[in-house]
Amino acid sequence: MQINLSNLGKRYNYEWIFRNLNYTFESGTAYAILGHNGSGKSTLLTVISGHNLHSEGEINYKVSGKDIPVEKIYSSLSLTAPYLELVEEFSLQEMIDFHIRFKPLRHNLSTQDLIDRMGLQKSKNKFVKDFSSGMKQRLKLGLAIYSESELLLLDEPTTNLDQEGVAWYQEHVTQNKQNRLIIVGSNIQHEYSFCEQQLRISDYHVANLSRGR
Repeated sequence: MQINLSNLGKRYNYEWIFRNLNYTFESGTAYAILGHNGSGKSTLLTVISGHNLHSEGEINYKVSGKDIPVEKIYSSLSLTAPYLELVEEFSLQEMIDFHIRFKPLRHNLSTQDLIDRMGLQKSKNKFVKDFSSGMKQRLKLGLAIYSESELLLLDEPTTNLDQEGVAWYQEHVTQNKQNRLIIVGSNIQHEYSFCEQQLRISDYHVANLSRGR
């Protein structure tokens, strides 16, 4: 997969979140989008995912050399972020079964296989609404990392995770990075330590943060 951003910009009303953004992301590489809170990391990830429309410029996707329209990119990506919600009325098993109706798991994993890999065996029949915040985050990450997707977008991936959870994330994202395009939005080193490319928005002029009109 290849994603090409050309003079990309996003604004809300008269406030530019980023502007004049030019960059190409390639499969087989993990990228970290770095910057302080409010610098536009999360907004950029939602624009790349197609969940948020850009205000100017172009974003182009290619899979196996073939152009893919933005409205079709959802089938090739997985996204996890603090603002994305789980279906809390489902049990853990029901949540995974529901998810794989729309996006199968990598390596032909079964629902039980994923539960085992997440270390949530004792919570198989527990309702998601009764999970701790750390368990919910591990579930979000497990669904994203182990989905059959070429593009993996991770926004603040270790939010609500304790030290053990952070170690779990680092292990499993590293094991599943081969032949994928991974983009992490973060300002915490342990979230992006596996990334080969680290882009600091302000330093590299990936975005214009002047917020001028």
